[in-house]
Amino acid sequence: MAVPEAVAGLAAIPGIRTAAQLGEPTLESSTPTGSLPVAPALAELVPGGLRRGSAVAVRGSTALVLALLAEATREGSWAAIAGMPAVGVVAAAELGVDLNRLALVPDPGAELVAVVSALIDGFDLVVLGQAVARGIQPQLARRLAGRTRNRGGVLLTTGPWPGADLEVHVSKRRWRGLADYGFGHLESREVVATCRGRGAAARPRAVALQLPGAGGAVVAVDATANRRLSEAAG
Repeated sequence: MAVPEAVAGLAAIPGIRTAAQLGEPTLESSTPTGSLPVAPALAELVPGGLRRGSAVAVRGSTALVLALLAEATREGSWAAIAGMPAVGVVAAAELGVDLNRLALVPDPGAELVAVVSALIDGFDLVVLGQAVARGIQPQLARRLAGRTRNRGGVLLTTGPWPGADLEVHVSKRRWRGLADYGFGHLESREVVATCRGRGAAARPRAVALQLPGAGGAVVAVDATANRRLSEAAG
C-alpha cells in the first residue's frame, strides 16, 4: 500500500486526524490527567500506572513494551505500534494485550511525522520502534512529546528518547527450564527491570520479573528479591 493511502486509512479511523489537520496546542487546552493501568506484576515497577501525557523509553525488551500495553487495552484503551514489523502478535496476546484494540503500522514510510502525529492524536498508547525513534530529530521529538502531553496519551519507545519522563532498562536475562546438560523445555525467562524517572521517580527501582512467565504473561518474582534489588539499585 502506498504511504498516502496508508495515511488516509489511518485518518479514516474515528478520532484520528493527520498532522496537517492538527493545530498547535493552545494555552487554553487542558491536559488530561490520570494514568493508564498496568498489569499487577508491573505495579512495583511503575507505581500508579503509566501517567497520561508522558514519554517512556524502554530499552532491552520488546516483551516488556508489550506487557505495558496489556492491562490498558484489556480495560478499553487503544494502542498502536509503529515501525516494528517483526513484532509478534501471538506473544502480545500471551502477554495479555487485547489484539482487537491494537493497530500495527509496520513501516510509517516517508510520511513518518504525519503518521506518528495521527497516531498520537487518536490512540491512548503509541509505541515507536527503535529505527523510527532514531529517525526523529531531538527538536521534533520534543514537539511530539508536547503533543502527547496535550492529548493525554502515553508514548513508548523501544530505545532512547530525548527528555523521556521515565526510562526502563531490562538486563540479567536468564532462561529457566533447561537441565545442566542442555536438554528440556524453556519454561520462563527471569529478568531485572530497572526504572528511573523524574521528580518522585528519580530514585531507581529494580524489579525481578518472569518475562514471560510459564503461562506467557509477565509474573513478578517474590517481593523479598525485589526489595534486595531496589536497595542495590539505590
